[in-house]
Amino acid sequence: MEPTPPNQLFLVAVLLLSSVICTFSVKQCPNCGLTSVPYPLSTNPTCGDQSYKIRCNAGVLIFDTLNNSYPINFINPSNQRLVIQPANLLPNTCISSDFIHQGIQLSSSLPFNITGENTVMLFNCSESILDQPLNCSPSSLCHLYVEGEEYSRCRDSSLCCTFKAGGSASAYRIRVLENGCRAYRSFIGLDWGLPVDKWPNPGVEIQWVLPLEPVCESQVDCDANSTCELNRSDGVRRCHCKVGLQWNPIQGNCTQTGGCQSPGGCDRQTKKTLITALTSSLSALVLLITIAILLHKRYKRIKEAQKRLARHCEEILSVDGSKSAKHFTSKDIKKATKNFSKDCLIGVGGYGEVYKGYLEDGTVVAVKCAKIIDYLL
Repeated sequence: MEPTPPNQLFLVAVLLLSSVICTFSVKQCPNCGLTSVPYPLSTNPTCGDQSYKIRCNAGVLIFDTLNNSYPINFINPSNQRLVIQPANLLPNTCISSDFIHQGIQLSSSLPFNITGENTVMLFNCSESILDQPLNCSPSSLCHLYVEGEEYSRCRDSSLCCTFKAGGSASAYRIRVLENGCRAYRSFIGLDWGLPVDKWPNPGVEIQWVLPLEPVCESQVDCDANSTCELNRSDGVRRCHCKVGLQWNPIQGNCTQTGGCQSPGGCDRQTKKTLITALTSSLSALVLLITIAILLHKRYKRIKEAQKRLARHCEEILSVDGSKSAKHFTSKDIKKATKNFSKDCLIGVGGYGEVYKGYLEDGTVVAVKCAKIIDYLL
């Protein structure tokens, strides 16, 4: 049997490695036309997370609400947000085309909600709407908008109001009703100080919550980095990452502990890490410089104290300019006091300790060991 050529072995190894890598992450859905479908959004049962369903229709992504559907204009996976195209007005009316569906209504049981970045304007409103916490005054932004060409049909209608979406009452719906308001418009991140012709295109921003681990029935549904276990938070069996790994809801896989988990993206997390490291390094450098300065000052004080002590000794040894006193070395003094033994200690004063000592000729002496701190002051 002939040995397998090296190039074929390499090809087999690459294929095996690719298959292993593919099992390490949840399958991302294919593009819809030219638009990428990021995890966890799902356009079919074989990809993404089935709790995050959207549709791909003839190359256009569609977001389904409880009773209507809207085209998706934009998706930003780094902050888990998408933008849908709101309904236009019916011809020759001031009524939104989704009026029969009562506007946009999301299911509170699904992981989607309307963000607080939406400035919503309601048109053709009845007076019953005045009971709601809306700005229906003459200074409301909706009055500026109807002066333009697009919504001029609502200029002569009754009340119009403006509000910021995203609160508890509007987290899942923008409603149009017969006994409320019959038309609406929404703008994302609107700067209220800009003129109308500088406003962004209409849109409704919707965000999704970060997904949990994939649902599983058995270990076959999980990859080599996870095990199929019961999730205590929702009572559903999910593929939990093994020890040393953690679930990455952005990429949809198990990654090494300490990897990028930031919903805002890895670049932002890396910048934060660099800033933290730089700040810590600068703080440590300042601390080292401060310690060095303090040690240098202490060293100078000790040297000055030693010089003053030496001068003081010279003064003691000199009487009337002559060297009448005998000079003893530190070796002589240590020998006389048995190296300043506690047995020779005869007194302690404010300026030091006094020891009893014996010179080589038998003379008894008292040796005072002055505190050097006196010379540091």
